[in-house]
Amino acid sequence: MAREIVHIPARQELRNRAASVGQHIRVAAYCRVSTEQDEQLNSFENQVNYYTEYITRNPQYEMAGIYADEGISGTSTRRRENFMRMIRDCEAGKIDLIITKSISRFARNTQDCLNYSRKLKELGIGVLFEKEAINTMDSTGELLFTILSSLAQDESRSISENCQWGIRSLFKQGVLHLNANRFYGYDKDEEGKLVINPDQAKIVRWIYRSYMDGINPDVLARKLNEAGVPGCMGEPKWATSTIIGILQNEKHMGDAILQKTFTADFLTKKMVKNEGQLEQYYVKDDHEAIIDKELWTAVQGEIARRRDYLQQHGLRSMGRYTDTQPFSNKVFCGTCGNVFWRRTLSRLNGPVKVWMCGQRYREKGKKGCTSSTLYEKDLHRAFVMAWNAILENREDFLGVWEEQARGQDALAAFRAKQFIGLTKDTVPLQEIDLALVGKTLEHCTIEPLGVINFYFLDGTELGIEIGD
Repeated sequence: MAREIVHIPARQELRNRAASVGQHIRVAAYCRVSTEQDEQLNSFENQVNYYTEYITRNPQYEMAGIYADEGISGTSTRRRENFMRMIRDCEAGKIDLIITKSISRFARNTQDCLNYSRKLKELGIGVLFEKEAINTMDSTGELLFTILSSLAQDESRSISENCQWGIRSLFKQGVLHLNANRFYGYDKDEEGKLVINPDQAKIVRWIYRSYMDGINPDVLARKLNEAGVPGCMGEPKWATSTIIGILQNEKHMGDAILQKTFTADFLTKKMVKNEGQLEQYYVKDDHEAIIDKELWTAVQGEIARRRDYLQQHGLRSMGRYTDTQPFSNKVFCGTCGNVFWRRTLSRLNGPVKVWMCGQRYREKGKKGCTSSTLYEKDLHRAFVMAWNAILENREDFLGVWEEQARGQDALAAFRAKQFIGLTKDTVPLQEIDLALVGKTLEHCTIEPLGVINFYFLDGTELGIEIGD
């Protein structure tokens, strides 16, 4: 039997929604400006007006919307909310054609350009780039589109490098490049110089003073949030990292380190810490200080001391209640070296606060640490006795403090001056002063036979025997 070939004519279906016969073409326009400068925002408004008129004056077009992102970089689509909303509307069948000024307005990332244009093409939606005269639905347009989108990405790289070069040139001249809206304590004047924000400066000084009085950064953040104190962005959203950042920022003492971070990737805009990859510049006395240099340097010493203290004692934190329980993580077992925990015991005449070795508490009576439970009232009484002994012998300590105050160790000098001031009033304590504990006590150890050794932040060591 001879073969027979039957010709089946094509049934052409136009995949491009924009070419559907007898229907209005639902056209959307996408606009974007890359910066927040006034002239660019004017350009943004002009683009919106232009495409509104462009679409409405064509009788075949039906307005499907103007999608516009203001002041957002084109190197990634992830942060462009209206761009992503336009894509979702395309997937929902609300748009037939997209018009945009140029490939660089659509995206300066080659991968994004190709991914989204192909995705839209599969949906039968073309993208018309006016400047390049390319419609992604044309079969001959993809090669040219790929080349031009790569050039747009390279243009973005070039712009980024030029911007970074300009910023680094300013760094060499000691000129700050800083967003004052995100830097607490200062504003910028008309010349771009840092000037103190009086209200914020009060909070900065309070943070420094409170930290040197023994209060932890997490406690300071909690207090600021509870008081409703506005942060950099105007809302009371303080975090521990924010407090630490304020304590460590040299700009609060009037100096400035330039180029602490840099942009590692112009596409992702990822900022990384400069750990020697690029040169830095240290500008002394760049602007008016909120904190004097001596206090700022002492704070850096205290930060290092607390870090070493935690490592030495195997602790994760100085304690969550350093404002109300300054003995937290400062009381240690003289028998096994573990930290003492504060606990509440039930008694016939009411609950009683005690301190006991953490290891002994965990073991629940098993063979291990043989330390005794310490009543909190005895701990408080012992501290009062130790402090009163310092007051009584102030003249013996004074020479040492004055020598430390003149020394080069900023933290030791701060503590010496602090102890000189705290002991001016030699009236003995009658009861515990918890704020004084936070300011002065480094730690104490509970030894057998009822002895408590106190180690103060100025270097003083005193052993107190507590009787029944």
